[in-house]
Amino acid sequence: MSEKRIPLRMCIACRELKEKRSMLRVVKDGEGKIFLDFSSKAAGRGAYICDNPECIRKLGKYRLLNKVFSCAVDAEIYTAIEEEYFGSK
Repeated sequence: MSEKRIPLRMCIACRELKEKRSMLRVVKDGEGKIFLDFSSKAAGRGAYICDNPECIRKLGKYRLLNKVFSCAVDAEIYTAIEEEYFGSK
């Protein structure tokens, strides 16, 4: 019997590999809208971040989405992601 492989993803803030289901997904959809995808099923380019307040803060402080999505990301988007994350806790 073969073991089922557990999908791993790298956090864009701390660069650690962790189980996909324990992480949050940030998505840039076809229209260019960037948002937290709590379902992990939204269509678009995804980037993963730890479900950790420190990593969420690094996301905005170092403007990590600019590099991941290769585009300029407004400060309002970082603020909205932080508010959505901390509001859901």
